[in-house]
Amino acid sequence: MSTKRTKIGFIALCAGLLLFGGCNRTPQSDSVIKKKSEVTLKDYGAEPTVLNIEEYTLSNDNFRTALWTGEKLQVTVMSIPAGCDVGLEAHPDTDQFLRIEEGTAQVVMGDTEESLTFVRTVGKDFAILVPAGKWHNIVNTGKMPLKLYSIYSPVEHPHGTVHKTQEEAEEAEHQHEQ
Repeated sequence: MSTKRTKIGFIALCAGLLLFGGCNRTPQSDSVIKKKSEVTLKDYGAEPTVLNIEEYTLSNDNFRTALWTGEKLQVTVMSIPAGCDVGLEAHPDTDQFLRIEEGTAQVVMGDTEESLTFVRTVGKDFAILVPAGKWHNIVNTGKMPLKLYSIYSPVEHPHGTVHKTQEEAEEAEHQHEQ
């Protein structure tokens, strides 16, 4: 008898999920998810923020734009021109996560500038994880701009950072080191 009730209960549950669209799904929440957001590229600071990271990344034409700078975490979006690179660097105390939204690239990493033994080809939807202290670079091997976002922990760049070009970024880093 209990097996029969269990089957009936399961069938009723499945019918309810089909009829009502599943857990926590309403026509209103579907419309919110499908609604295209308005992209305003700026540093949203340490305020609670929800955004479509793909839209923001693809909308960015600057070499680097800080999108969110908190106390312990930072998100930047980047656009690397064809044939150019992020620049060989190492962050001694910062772990880094990068995700490619558009384009193709070669990733190199290693323990020293002269020993970049980790080499991988990446493209759309690839994630790159850089441990603190690793030398690394990402070279755009495609014909279009490489669009990616990066998450740093702890924060790597000042709040509101916008570098239109790689040259601007290098100059800011040089001034920061002095």
